[in-house]
Amino acid sequence: SDFVIQCGLHGSGVSPPGNLSRNETKDGGVISNTRGTCAIAHFDVPDNGNTEFFVNLQTNAHLDSVYGGYCVFAEVADDASFRVVDAIAQAVKERGSVKINSVTAS
Repeated sequence: SDFVIQCGLHGSGVSPPGNLSRNETKDGGVISNTRGTCAIAHFDVPDNGNTEFFVNLQTNAHLDSVYGGYCVFAEVADDASFRVVDAIAQAVKERGSVKINSVTAS
């Protein structure tokens, strides 16, 4: 993927604890969906995120507002972590949609 790495419990057989009560994208100012930020995934209705989240592999500023916005809650902190993110993205490109349990960055 060149867009995002999405992960969470969807399709795992584990039931999520419930949906978020509201989308907090605009609380305290918008933090943009730039490379390395992590945001809550949701369907077209913005107040239904739960266990799904994604890591932005590039700047995706359109996600700041589309469908109510995708709320950034964390970011990749350092070079070693970016190597892991990039290794996961490469593995997905090579294998297609796969379940990745662990990735070791060199």
